[in-house]
Amino acid sequence: MWGNTLHETADTAFGSRMFVANATGCTQAWGSALPCIPYTTDKNGHGPAWSNSLFEDNAEFAMGMYLSLSQQREAIAERAKALLPLADGELKDAVQHWIDSLGIENEGEVTSDISRAFINALNHTPLEGTAAELKEYLLAHEEHIAKKTIWMYGGDGWAYDIGYGGLDHVMATDANVNILLVDTEVYSNTGGQSSKATPIGAVAQFSSAGRRYNKKDLGRLLMTYGHIYVAQAALGANPAQLIKAIKEAEAYNGPAIVIAYAPCISHGLSKGMGFSQLEMKKAVDCGYWHLYRYNPERIKEGKNPFILDSKEPTGSFREFLMGETRYAALTRTFPEVAEELFAKAEANAKQKYAIYKRMADE
Repeated sequence: MWGNTLHETADTAFGSRMFVANATGCTQAWGSALPCIPYTTDKNGHGPAWSNSLFEDNAEFAMGMYLSLSQQREAIAERAKALLPLADGELKDAVQHWIDSLGIENEGEVTSDISRAFINALNHTPLEGTAAELKEYLLAHEEHIAKKTIWMYGGDGWAYDIGYGGLDHVMATDANVNILLVDTEVYSNTGGQSSKATPIGAVAQFSSAGRRYNKKDLGRLLMTYGHIYVAQAALGANPAQLIKAIKEAEAYNGPAIVIAYAPCISHGLSKGMGFSQLEMKKAVDCGYWHLYRYNPERIKEGKNPFILDSKEPTGSFREFLMGETRYAALTRTFPEVAEELFAKAEANAKQKYAIYKRMADE
């Protein structure tokens, strides 16, 4: 499902500019199982470039992609600037237009058309001497003329736990990389073990008597850096908010992360996985999961960077918990413990929403 979301957004917004670094796990297993994969090509036969990394080093893997592509595009920029005074007419205009687009706020949106015009002008303009040599280099490396968008893609086992050190290291830089984090709140691919994304009261392997500790608030942790775009989303609760977050993340000139809630078979949904979209909506309606966007660009405009997209919770928190086996099972095995942990879980959710609300009102 999340692979399809990323693919559909890529087709409409990023297309063949997108490079995906996919951490080993459910997102990789379900997103790359031939012959049914969520990625495709456009009318020109071009599409996203997908590659799979190990469970623990996906952030470093994506960072390598970013550095390599950045270095090659810098070489393109050097040649383009050297060609500018040697060009005239249509070619000069195309080169200048491309140079002017470098680093602008909406470069990702305009890069395809501008880069295509640059390449067409190169192809149709005969040149000699140094200009011809520059043209030859540029056309030989034309795939690097358009700005690329780098997306890391993986689950909470990678991002919250095993790969957190690498993710934190990359996000602490000013690298223009993006993350779509699918949060199932458990190690899904390896059998349902508890992770730092597992909330209080949830039953999982290594937490058979219910998780006793707070879930790591990864989004709020990353906000403390001040220069990272951070969003939390849930497709079934608010599809428009998710798409907006993905587009804002890609447009942001710096590290960005979209943390997306995802029901999992390990949750034991009472209605079945066919109702996973509805489960997301219930999670947001009762205040179990919160939607927000933190965009540092708003600070430059004198605005609060934090936008709380969730409304005041109205649904029943306890009813939501009882609709999933990972919580309901605890009431049968350890009923006294269940009551204590569920009360803590609800109080924790209310406290978290209150914190987010204060942040939005500042």
